[in-house]
Amino acid sequence: MSTPTAVPTVKLSNGVEIPQLGFGVFQVPDDETATAVTTALETGYRSIDTAAIYGNETGVGRALAASGLPREDLFVTTKLWNADQGYDATLRAFDTSLAKLGLDFVDLYLIHWPTPARDLYRDSWRALERLADEGRIRAAGVSNFQPAHLRRLLDDATLTPAVNQVELHPDLQQAELRAFHAEHGIATEAWSPLAQGAVLGHPVIGAIAAAHGKSPAQVVLRWHLQLGNVVIPKSVTPARIRENFEVFDFALTDEEMRSVAALDRGVRTGPHPDELN
Repeated sequence: MSTPTAVPTVKLSNGVEIPQLGFGVFQVPDDETATAVTTALETGYRSIDTAAIYGNETGVGRALAASGLPREDLFVTTKLWNADQGYDATLRAFDTSLAKLGLDFVDLYLIHWPTPARDLYRDSWRALERLADEGRIRAAGVSNFQPAHLRRLLDDATLTPAVNQVELHPDLQQAELRAFHAEHGIATEAWSPLAQGAVLGHPVIGAIAAAHGKSPAQVVLRWHLQLGNVVIPKSVTPARIRENFEVFDFALTDEEMRSVAALDRGVRTGPHPDELN
């Protein structure tokens, strides 16, 4: 394996460092996952993001095992599914995920959605605090939490989430949420960073891409990196996997960053966290 580009890291509130650019496997069938993750690792990605509900933790585990890379060079994230929330259920679900991944620990474990109507995320969080205490997860976080959910969690938590992974892209920039994260030392991680391709046709992004000799996707990923977001683009196409990684040899100007900021329309591609239960 050739020496890959070093990916910058974001230091989480507990001192653990997460690569700022990772590889997501949402909607990748398990039998295709090992191949895609292998391509990503060969490209230079070291952070892999999966989830119990994706049904491909086993495929991720196979690729990690076959890579020959030292465990300390890898950063593995998985997530607790909604049906498994609650203190005891969370601990059981974590054991299941760990076994599928074939690992002794994960680097980051997230509560996938708050599902506020079920009101179990605080019990689930106590289980994550225990897993962190036991060293079975290096960092504990959440996904798709709104400021109200975070405030409620923090009311009686002994541990502040290290990360909140949320839908975030030029059409949905989450300024209020990002400000809350900054205030509480929570890293912002973006899923659907390209809005499933919906933002790539923006003329503003196309013009910036032309100016830099880059693709619109590379411009959007670069925008995320310069904002300070952790970002996890997903693809199964080898050329696209490599293209998404080639974002460290150029930079957007302040004016270009402002022009992308002006695109925010508050438009989601996924469900609203207040409504998914």
